[in-house]
Amino acid sequence: MLLLTILICFVLSILLTPIVKKLAFKIGATDKPNQRKVHQKIMPRLGGLAIFLSFLVGVIIHQPQKNYDLPFILLGENVHIPIILGSLIIVITGIIDDMKEISAKFKLFGQVAAASIVVILGGINVEFINLPFGGEINFGIFSIPITIIWIVGITNAINLIDGLDGLAAGVSTIALFSIAGMALLMGNPYVMVMALLLAVSTLGFLIFNFHPAKIFMGDTGALFLGFMISVLSLLGFKNVTFVSLIIPIIILGVPISDTIFAIIRRIVNKQPLSSPDKSHLHHCLIRIGYSHRQSVLLIYAMSATFGLAAFIFSQATLWGSLIILLTLVIAIEVIVEKVGLVRDDYRPLLNLLKGKKPVGIRNK
Repeated sequence: MLLLTILICFVLSILLTPIVKKLAFKIGATDKPNQRKVHQKIMPRLGGLAIFLSFLVGVIIHQPQKNYDLPFILLGENVHIPIILGSLIIVITGIIDDMKEISAKFKLFGQVAAASIVVILGGINVEFINLPFGGEINFGIFSIPITIIWIVGITNAINLIDGLDGLAAGVSTIALFSIAGMALLMGNPYVMVMALLLAVSTLGFLIFNFHPAKIFMGDTGALFLGFMISVLSLLGFKNVTFVSLIIPIIILGVPISDTIFAIIRRIVNKQPLSSPDKSHLHHCLIRIGYSHRQSVLLIYAMSATFGLAAFIFSQATLWGSLIILLTLVIAIEVIVEKVGLVRDDYRPLLNLLKGKKPVGIRNK
């Protein structure tokens, strides 16, 4: 039954995407080229609607909330309905933005509203972390805002990498398959099924979204995928040890790293945090000579590497996991310096490895 539902989601996504494309042109949900955009012609957005509808049909057919034990229950109500309600709010917010390009504040309001539903009504929140060498950190009243910040942060991280054909869809698909695999490993069938249904729905859309794209997912897709990935990762790794809590961060290593260094870059260049730029990872790869397709495939490879690292990390001893974590941090820093993700003159680690005197970040 699960395999049949997965096939239905995949095929339905392929069938719905051309229909959504026509709808996007009809309602004016299009993306016009400008100095920040890579594409050179008007493109239909709203592709995320095909992903959402395909996923929703799969959920209705398979009903994972009834076929599997949910990770946790709050006041007799399960988390499934709040997840669907939160998704609806996110998708509606994305559709409005794809049509009207609403303000960042309005988009943030929609994200916080969706996150609040799953956190408050669904009871999805990280209450404490067991530290690796004993003891624990109990978040208490801060557990709700911390969880909302996580959901909103990951939602925006996926949105930020949606800059090249097929990039956000491919990275999200890899992350979802990784989450599904980890959920299977940890005995969480509900998260595994939800992640698989969403992954194949996104994969069907990717056929039309890979370079050269025929349609963009728009904020409808990027916000929805980011929201679902953030929520499913919390469901799979709630109230666990400090080391295990790192697993979803590793799986989402590419979008999280890109977001963190985007913030650092704007602080260094004394720019508002909300100001858009053309210096994200995919932009940097193109700038140093990689083609559009090569840049996307390279980031796919990075995402898959992070997913594999998460599996190894989860099976390693405490000291082994710490070594893996340190290796990943060093690898990220080397890539950041190589591609100029902060600034071209930001190379402290590479200069140190070459025996050169570290050069600070100079303000221009």
